[in-house]
Amino acid sequence: MPFLTANKLRQFYRLEGVSGRPLLVLSHSISTDHSLWDPQMPDLLRHFQVLRYDTRGHGATDAPSGEFSVEQLGRDAVALVNALGIDKFAWCGLSMGGAVGQWIVLNFPGRITQLILANTSPRFGDSSVWNSRIQSVREGGMAAIVEVVMRRFFSEKNRAGHNPYVASTRAVFLGTDPTGYLGCCVALRDFDSRQSLQKINVPCLVISGDTDPSTPWTGNGELLARQIPNAKAVHLPTAHLSNIEQPRSFTAAVLEFLLGPTEAGSMEAGFVSRRRVLGDAHVDRAAANANDFNRDFQNLITRYAWAELWSRPLLDDRIRRLLVLALMAALGRWEEFRMHLAAGLQHELELCDVKEILLLVGIYAGLPAANTAFHIAQEVIASKA
Repeated sequence: MPFLTANKLRQFYRLEGVSGRPLLVLSHSISTDHSLWDPQMPDLLRHFQVLRYDTRGHGATDAPSGEFSVEQLGRDAVALVNALGIDKFAWCGLSMGGAVGQWIVLNFPGRITQLILANTSPRFGDSSVWNSRIQSVREGGMAAIVEVVMRRFFSEKNRAGHNPYVASTRAVFLGTDPTGYLGCCVALRDFDSRQSLQKINVPCLVISGDTDPSTPWTGNGELLARQIPNAKAVHLPTAHLSNIEQPRSFTAAVLEFLLGPTEAGSMEAGFVSRRRVLGDAHVDRAAANANDFNRDFQNLITRYAWAELWSRPLLDDRIRRLLVLALMAALGRWEEFRMHLAAGLQHELELCDVKEILLLVGIYAGLPAANTAFHIAQEVIASKA
């Protein structure tokens, strides 16, 4: 298990992804753990090396007795990245994780390169609310407040459905050490960065949930977005745990902010994508066959189809390959279908993927289209045998 003692605390962490890629640190909400970010991981790992960790008092990290402070939580995180040999990193924190990110960026300048503050605040409400919650947990444990917290975490629709992440979050909440939870309640109760927000001088994205009862836009995200210089804001139709209620939209906002919008016109980026998807041999043939008549058209494809569309960060190559195959079969563009099928089978796609997409084509685009597609697919498969 990946444990490391830093800031005199035994901390659990997971460092995943390809070494050498930009590093992104994910910091979770109170009464959750590093698994909060599971919905984001497949997409994030295609672009970043990702560090997740369990905050003091949560998950598998130690839960010392006593009251905590956000400063203490921030020093824990800095000690962890230092022990891992990490210098600079982007930070994405939700709720308590956002408070920790604010403290680090203000007290360790130069470490955080980009800051994402999701469903968080520079001041987490009235202290009497926290004191009441602390008393309830002292008397009845985590079960005493689980229903109240779940109503804050998730919309009624998600609570009433069968979202596995909602069920997992509830289980993690009930399994949280009350000692660690109470310590972090004090940390959030006493946190106040309102007078320092204008000192934050890194690119910042504020993500807010439109129906978030814990950190509503007014007085929380709105204050962060207004006071932090040049901060951007994204609103999602969610309650408090926006990354679970709208996982794709949350991830899209994070990727667009961290990677920047995809720009058309980059021939170099286009050729990188085109070679990745279609292979060197195909691209080399296309380049060799370019002439004064078709060169501008080839450049148009490279810039807009490959540099822009195939470089957008949210959908991975596998999903795009399947979409293209379905579209080409439905439209009867059999030369393109054959080309993308052959390239796909050499990379991410397996025969089971192709079969499923062609079954859909048969229902939604017609049996003749699917029949032809299955024949071509068998020819391609035989040629690769």
